[in-house]
Amino acid sequence: MLPSVAIVGRPNVGKSTLFNRLVGQRLALVDDTPGVTRDRREGEAKLGDLKFRVFDTAGFEEAGAESLAGRMRAQTESAIADADAILFMVDAKAGLLPDDKVFAQIVRKSGKPAIVLANKSEGRAGAAGALEAYALGLGDPVNIAAEHGEGMGELYDALAALLPEPAEEADERDEADAESEKAPDTIRVAVVGRPNAGKSTLINKLLGEDRLVTGPEPGITRDSIEVKFEYGGRKFEMLDTAGMRKRAKVQEKLEKLSVGDSLRAIRFAEVVILLMDATKPFEEQDLRIADLVMREGRSLVIGMNKRDLAAPEMTMGKTLREEADHWLPQAKGMPIIALSGMHGDNLDKLMKAVVETYEVWNRRVSTSVINRFLERALSMNPPPAVSGARIKLRYMTQAKARPPSFVLFGTRIDALPESYMRYLVNGVREAFEMPGVPIRFTFRAPENPFKKKMEKKDARGKRKKKNRK
Repeated sequence: MLPSVAIVGRPNVGKSTLFNRLVGQRLALVDDTPGVTRDRREGEAKLGDLKFRVFDTAGFEEAGAESLAGRMRAQTESAIADADAILFMVDAKAGLLPDDKVFAQIVRKSGKPAIVLANKSEGRAGAAGALEAYALGLGDPVNIAAEHGEGMGELYDALAALLPEPAEEADERDEADAESEKAPDTIRVAVVGRPNAGKSTLINKLLGEDRLVTGPEPGITRDSIEVKFEYGGRKFEMLDTAGMRKRAKVQEKLEKLSVGDSLRAIRFAEVVILLMDATKPFEEQDLRIADLVMREGRSLVIGMNKRDLAAPEMTMGKTLREEADHWLPQAKGMPIIALSGMHGDNLDKLMKAVVETYEVWNRRVSTSVINRFLERALSMNPPPAVSGARIKLRYMTQAKARPPSFVLFGTRIDALPESYMRYLVNGVREAFEMPGVPIRFTFRAPENPFKKKMEKKDARGKRKKKNRK
């Protein structure tokens, strides 16, 4: 088990910038707006030969426990409780503020070893502000510039003295941890939807703890936060994402960054849970998100959340099935579960649907079985003639899974009507039981056996013509 380090401090002192530098990736959103980070984000950090888990946290703010800032502060205090050491960051250019002293007291009361980081200490103003950090009473400050990577050597020396075990002793376990994190039986799931659909509440209920900040305010989640857990004997990496509004309504830079983070989460997921509000289901934005998931080649499960608040007919299986197939014909048969993230209703059904859809997404079908399907499909409904010429479909094979992708061989197949393609896709979906996953077709014409002879003949003709000249 790697030692853990929490980065804490006021809003906008550079915590996420340092987090990104330590993990070597731009995982956390960074912006000049104070309070960008709201949930605790975890990552594996490396500094020289030191390896440790690092927590990026929301900025400390004085606020009531029930307010959004108060709930964010509770998440930060939870990170402090879980950490082995604390990096308490201050803004050297701004100098010490009253809040810094208040929060330094919280760090002291935790009893955890702490390092004061005077960030943005480059230049005269930064150097002068860094001297003020001595007044916090948490030891000698380490001057750094997280954005430019300055002071990382001094930070290494300070951390090496605080971490509970030498990095060398942890190497073998670190490698085992890395292998387990990449275990093939782990399913990557992204939870997406419109703002205030209940995504964070659902994940908290699955985890059995208040791991993510939740509340009635729409748009609380900004970063895509990954959490790992086991449920029903299966391992999951679940990504909580920011709510996605219509593109025309997304104007602010920070919201654009959040939506971009959600789109990346969809691309790296294997299964996507589209969470809809059962009181306002199948709105235009829901359909747009579902279409995006299918175009990205991810498998889709629909969670109809807030079933306890919805009209009874919107929680009935038959009605939901008919509505979903009507509004999302491109994902016909996808699992749709009426649930309550707040009360934990039907979470077992939801996770069972995730596992089953993941298995469908990975499914392979033998070429012989596929071609028996093609023969039946052609005999029942042969492709139409185009401009008086017949389209001949000769055989099919599955090129790959994840998502299921098929290659169709024949002549003039580029002229195949869209309606006939839908017929084939729906036939494959039904025959091989592939609901809720995108099915892709590519076309290939068989190679002309006389092509090489014709090319040689053309080449001889060109040489003779050149010699005559």
